[in-house]
Amino acid sequence: MTTQRKSLPLDEPGAPTAEPAANPQAGVPRAEPLTEAQIADLQDRIVAALCTCFDPEIPVNIYELGLIYDILIAPSGEVVIRMTLTSPACPVAGTLPGDVERKLRPLPNVTSVKVVIVWEPPWDKDRMSEAAKLQLGIDD
Repeated sequence: MTTQRKSLPLDEPGAPTAEPAANPQAGVPRAEPLTEAQIADLQDRIVAALCTCFDPEIPVNIYELGLIYDILIAPSGEVVIRMTLTSPACPVAGTLPGDVERKLRPLPNVTSVKVVIVWEPPWDKDRMSEAAKLQLGIDD
């Protein structure tokens, strides 16, 4: 899989903006920016949370399916997830991005979450992890 972790400058197009959330830190500017170690820890926590999100039609989590294209983390704790769906007609298109957002907002050091659905490059089975392919019985 080619999911990337990036530190996102806040003036970059598509940069996160503060949004209200269940996390008491949400929308509250950080006194100090996150360190690289804190960003790496947050990346791991985000991946773990994404592994609890499932497309109900496929018994594999969205991270292993390769639906997550980028995890962008600003030093302020703002997070942008660039993800896709298996197809534009996916029945969970209206709910899955909200599920992702709800799972990430409570994480420590997250001040806001924005989920962006992208269609380029299109998703295909080659984006899946080897574990997901095994679980679904897909051969290369």
